[in-house]
Amino acid sequence: MKIALFATNFYPTPPTKEKKIYAPLWITYYLAKGLAKKGHQIFLFASSDSKVNIKNVRLISNNLPSLRKNKTLFSFYQNLSESWKEIIRENYELFLISKLYQMAQEKKFDIIQFHSKPRVLYMAQLVNTPTCFTLHDPLNYPIGTKVLKLIYNTFEKNKVNNVYFISISNAQRKPLPTLNYASTIYHGIDIKKFSFSNKRGDYLAFAGRILPRKGVHLAVQIAKLTGKKLKIAGEIPSDNLSYWNREIKPYLSKQITYEGMLTQKQMVSFYQKAEAFLMPILWEEPFGLVMIEAMACGTPVIAFKKGSVPEIVKNKKTGFVVKNLKEMVQAVRKIDTIKRIDCRKWVEENFPLEKMVADYEKVYYKILGKKYGEI
Repeated sequence: MKIALFATNFYPTPPTKEKKIYAPLWITYYLAKGLAKKGHQIFLFASSDSKVNIKNVRLISNNLPSLRKNKTLFSFYQNLSESWKEIIRENYELFLISKLYQMAQEKKFDIIQFHSKPRVLYMAQLVNTPTCFTLHDPLNYPIGTKVLKLIYNTFEKNKVNNVYFISISNAQRKPLPTLNYASTIYHGIDIKKFSFSNKRGDYLAFAGRILPRKGVHLAVQIAKLTGKKLKIAGEIPSDNLSYWNREIKPYLSKQITYEGMLTQKQMVSFYQKAEAFLMPILWEEPFGLVMIEAMACGTPVIAFKKGSVPEIVKNKKTGFVVKNLKEMVQAVRKIDTIKRIDCRKWVEENFPLEKMVADYEKVYYKILGKKYGEI
């Protein structure tokens, strides 16, 4: 197959040196790599400074580097308000997306795959080539289910029948169950990069963006209620500094520490040495890569029963799925009942990178009406 892939050109692919958590870009990179290994021809639309020296992968940038490397635009961009920054980001991506659909009109691809914002989908009706769109956000975030219904229903009313949606968990579909879903495909990780440790650590861990909906402040409360050490790793978004300064920073001490943004290698050690990984989310998390990364390293996960959590964590086997703060405290106190090897096996069986790639390949063949395994 000839497959076009796009996530963003705002950052390079893969975003190895970015102090930014952007899971869709990593998923796109690994998908490109895995599909190319299977013999498919990949057209990866990404920034010109992307490092994708992979056989069967052609990088198309339209001569645009990632925004930080665009010296003229970035100096101007830095001084803009957040609303204007979003406009710049949108148009920066759309410039490259227009190149993608120009090539699609020339019938360069068999299928198009997006891991980006839904705005790109309006170009799909300009071509006959099927467009697959992987949903990475909850369908009631950030603008509400009713507004999203209006957006997505446009495709049904206009009889746009070449757009297919891929959910990243079954729970994600609940707000809009009637979309033209092609499949649910769980994210996968390169398990070899997350080595297993059977030795139980001595602290609780939290990793992710430091946002109210991620429940970092609740992880702090858990540490205080249990007397356990807590280590926090992740990005502090500039527009959430007030949350950090109010809810997290005042409680930093020898017991509760902030480790900063860690590299992937550092994250492995961070997971391995933890007694448990906390996921006190306050929103309908559509997936949560950090959960499978932690379990791959042997660390059980304790998470609130929201979004995809019951699909990712096997309750009482690889961690605990709980309803509230009280139950999370109780789970921390009985975490030694979870066998770390069971966490590793669960990820090996359900979330390897190879399974994710094979699932996408299978969906593409299904859409194109071809027999699975045929190239």
